Amino acid sequence: MATSSSSSPSGRRSATTRKRTTTRRSTAARRSAASTTTSTQPKTAVQQAQDIAERVVLVPVGAGLVARDNLVSTVRGLATKYRTRTGFERELKRYERRGVTARNRFERQVRKTRTRFERELRQRRTRVERTVKQNRRRLEREVRTARRDLGKQSTVVSSRFEKLVSDAQSLLSSTV
Repeated sequence: MATSSSSSPSGRRSATTRKRTTTRRSTAARRSAASTTTSTQPKTAVQQAQDIAERVVLVPVGAGLVARDNLVSTVRGLATKYRTRTGFERELKRYERRGVTARNRFERQVRKTRTRFERELRQRRTRVERTVKQNRRRLEREVRTARRDLGKQSTVVSSRFEKLVSDAQSLLSSTV
């Protein structure tokens, strides 16, 4: 069995040979991709103009056909649903159930919102009442303290005044 020059004695290709093969493959792939992309591009200005003109005509035609298909399928769907009286009644009941579901959901949401609003209002009212009571108690306490202090001060002032008056009288009587 003869070994090729690109193979090692163990029968495997060398790293250099594998690298060259991989590089050749990727280069060939790039060339084929480039040739396919350039082959679809028009080569002349006339061909480019023809392609643009063709697209200008085909796009609205395609859009119109898609719209027509959608309309036909919608009309067919409606025709099959409402063809018979039972089908019509079935659809009416379906719409009614959907309306009832929407109404119930709306009513639940309204009740939930009202409950939340009332709870927040009660909490605010309670907070305000508590604050007013605290402030009233604090004010009453401060007024009592001020009265007490004023009473003490008035007693001290009146006793000083009486002492001053008696001192003044004794001075006046000793000088006379």
